[in-house]
This record gives sequence, C-alpha cells and structure tokens, in this order.
Amino acid sequence: MINELDSVILTVDIPYLNLKKSDMGTVVMVHNNGEGYEVEFITLDGDTVGVTTLLPSQIRMIHRMEIANARPLELLAA
Repeated sequence: MINELDSVILTVDIPYLNLKKSDMGTVVMVHNNGEGYEVEFITLDGDTVGVTTLLPSQIRMIHRMEIANARPLELLAA
C-alpha cells in the first residue's frame, strides 16, 4: 500500500503540469484508503512543479534496483 510521504513514480504523462511517465513525486495525502493520492512533484533544486490528485493506476511504488534520472523541465506557454 502507498502511504503519505512515500516516493512514487508516474505511470502516465500529466501534460497540464508537463510531467512525464517515470517522473518521481511524493505522496502528501492519501484519499479514502488509497482510492486516490495527492502527489507533489518538485525540481531537484526544491521548486514545486505542482500538486495533483492521481488515481492508483497513475502511480506506482519504486521498485528495488531502480535509479533516478534527471531531465530538464520545459516551461509551459502562458
């Protein structure tokens, strides 16, 4: 089960936040015993990209022997 403060991995792209499948976030709230999750995504230097509500199918736990990867965040047009 995914709990608050767990690091999770996106399983889908979230275009409105410019997040890509495999980006890592932190669960900040669990809704209704895991029916949904509030997940915060930040840059490596600590700036918040966004907080969004996600379904269990849109995130997964980190698996053993995985390695983090960095990518530049493209700015969205205003």
